[in-house]
Amino acid sequence: MTAVLGGCGSTGSSDVTLRLVAADYGDSAASSSAKYWDELAKAYEAKHSGVKIDVTVYSWNDVDRKVKEMVAAGKAPDLAQIGAYADYAAAGKLYDVSDLLSIPVQADFVSQLADAGQWRHTQYGIPFAASTRVLFYNKTLFTKAGLTPPTTWSELAADAEKLKAMGVKYPYALPLGPEEAQAETMQWMLSGGGGYTDDIGGYSLASTQNVDTLTWLKDDLVGKGLTGPVAPAKLNRADAFTAFADGQAGMIDGHPTLIQQAEKKGVKFGTVPMPGRTSQTKASMGVSDWMMAFKQNGHAEQVGDFLDFVYGEKNVLDFSRRYGLLPVTTSASDVMAASSRDQDLRPFLTELPTSELYPAGKTSWAAVAAGIKKDIGQAVGPDGSPLATLSRLQATATSADSSAAN
Repeated sequence: MTAVLGGCGSTGSSDVTLRLVAADYGDSAASSSAKYWDELAKAYEAKHSGVKIDVTVYSWNDVDRKVKEMVAAGKAPDLAQIGAYADYAAAGKLYDVSDLLSIPVQADFVSQLADAGQWRHTQYGIPFAASTRVLFYNKTLFTKAGLTPPTTWSELAADAEKLKAMGVKYPYALPLGPEEAQAETMQWMLSGGGGYTDDIGGYSLASTQNVDTLTWLKDDLVGKGLTGPVAPAKLNRADAFTAFADGQAGMIDGHPTLIQQAEKKGVKFGTVPMPGRTSQTKASMGVSDWMMAFKQNGHAEQVGDFLDFVYGEKNVLDFSRRYGLLPVTTSASDVMAASSRDQDLRPFLTELPTSELYPAGKTSWAAVAAGIKKDIGQAVGPDGSPLATLSRLQATATSADSSAAN
């Protein structure tokens, strides 16, 4: 989905036009992020007659590539709201956050997210939307099968066996397709005691824990037909979420957006922490998407003023509630935690302060994530090799990290 819009609140000609490229968080044309940005642009322009906000919204499948192409062509937007910032920061193309935002706005970001926006100890990435992961389970199917939510991998596999025997299409939906395989992979790695990086920040994709985790997935879930009719390498996150919302999946690792999808379809669901090898996972995966400002066109003053508006408590809450995501500011998080209307999000809010995020501060991360998206699903397939796949990804990651450091 691609939507191009311009705010309409200004009258007469504008002195400055700020171009923003943003990702689409909607799951249909009716819920497209274009509507959110259109309303925000109009509200801002109504009070700033000398500034026009021109926004282009692309799907997550396209937005990072589109921005990369614009930058390569020497036509960087003023602002981009996408998945990674570090490579642009390293190339000297971004404004330092302190050059843009007022001190109160800077101080309001959840500290863990603000820290993750740093490259070489300076913040260039501005957190825009956050989420964590929990295990969703279909209460109706679980009740019919006489099951309780799993706390360990063996319990999850046993529950999946019973759901399969009942004819459930996806006992556990395992989306390792190219859309967002890096997220599902990281959550499983964390639940197995591993992760993408070690204690000192180096890549550790081929660690013993990670190899053991993918081997278990290959042998005990995928190999036993417990992940559904679509091979994990071909199952994308959006399709897996749709299957759960349609009542066709018994369990899935999901983020807050799935709440709204499931509720719209009337699916009764519960959430619990992701099961671990021997107990519930202590570390959950956290994700932040990023806003960044390119220096090419100047306009630092206007960009900073607009971003102060974007990150006002009212607007952060509006966006988070529309799309079932977690606020990136402390003020909005406090409001949401205390509000009865947001009670479904409390498990996710609770996990955010202790969650582990992607290594977004590495300039190599975008290339490493692309490799994971492309290859990781094959590792758990019939002819796959977790060790060989992870070793290959580790070599690529180490090389990319070394090149980025030089």
